Amino acid sequence: MEFSRPSKTANRVAMRRAAHQLLDNPKVLDDPIAIPILSDESRANLTREPSFMPAVAAKYMRAFMVARSRFAEDELVRALQRGATQYVILGAGLDTFGYRNPYPESALRVFEVDHPATQAWKRERLAAANISIPSSLTFAPIDFERCTIKEGLQGAGFDPGEISFFSWLGVIMYLTREAAMNTLRFIASMPTGSGVVFDYSVARESLNVFQRIALDRLMRRVEAAGEPFRLFFDPADLAHELHQLGFASIEDLGVDEINQRYFANRADGLRVGGGLGRLISATL
Repeated sequence: MEFSRPSKTANRVAMRRAAHQLLDNPKVLDDPIAIPILSDESRANLTREPSFMPAVAAKYMRAFMVARSRFAEDELVRALQRGATQYVILGAGLDTFGYRNPYPESALRVFEVDHPATQAWKRERLAAANISIPSSLTFAPIDFERCTIKEGLQGAGFDPGEISFFSWLGVIMYLTREAAMNTLRFIASMPTGSGVVFDYSVARESLNVFQRIALDRLMRRVEAAGEPFRLFFDPADLAHELHQLGFASIEDLGVDEINQRYFANRADGLRVGGGLGRLISATL
C-alpha cells in the first residue's frame, strides 16, 4: 500500500463482502455492517462487476472473500472453546467483526492491527455510518517501519500470556518472506491453544497451465494497483514450515474443501474457483 492513504485492496475486499449481502442467498457471511461501513461511492458500485474482471471470475473472488472471513470466525469459536480470550485481526481493513462481536468484553477482547493510514480511514467510515466502537475493541496502529507486531500489540494492552487467536486475511501474499515468517514466529510464541487463520497464494510451479494464466492476469492487475503479490507457498512445504515453528494442528483448505464446506447445494451457483488461493488454520 501507499502509506499516505488506505489500501485499495482493503476497500475492494470490503465491497465484495458487502455485495454478498445484496446478491447472494443464503449468505455464507451474514454481516449487517458490511454495507453501511462503505462510502457512498462504493455502495453505488456494489452491483457492478469490475471492468477488468470477467463476471465468473468476479463471482469466484466474492465467494473466496466471504468464505475466508466465515472460516476465520468459525475457527475463532473453536479457539474460544480452547480458552482464547483475545482475538487479533491483522491487516483488519474494513473488517466488521469487532462491531458485531457477540461476546462480552470479559470473554473476548478484539485488537485490530493495521497501518495508521488505513485505521484513520476506517475511523472516518465508522463515524460517517454512526457505528460505535465497543469497549471490547482496541485499535493497534502499527507502522512496520518503526515497530514490530509484538511492540505494537503490547502498547495496545495485548497480553502475550493469554491464549489468543489471530486472523490474517488478504495480507501474506503482499509481504516479503522474512516479514511473513517473523509474524508466524510471533504467533507461535503464544500459549498452547492459540492459533491463526490465514489465506495464501499457491506457488506458480504448483499450478496447472490454466491456473498459471489466471495467476499471471491477477498479478498484473494487483501490480497495476500498486500492491503486487510477493510471496507464494507450496501447500506441503508450508505445512512443514508451520510444524517446525511449533504448530501442532494444521488444516489446509483448497477449492474442493471450501466449496463442500460453505457452498454445497446452492441454487445460485455461488462457489470458489480457480485454485489460486487456499485457507489454512494452524493451532499450537
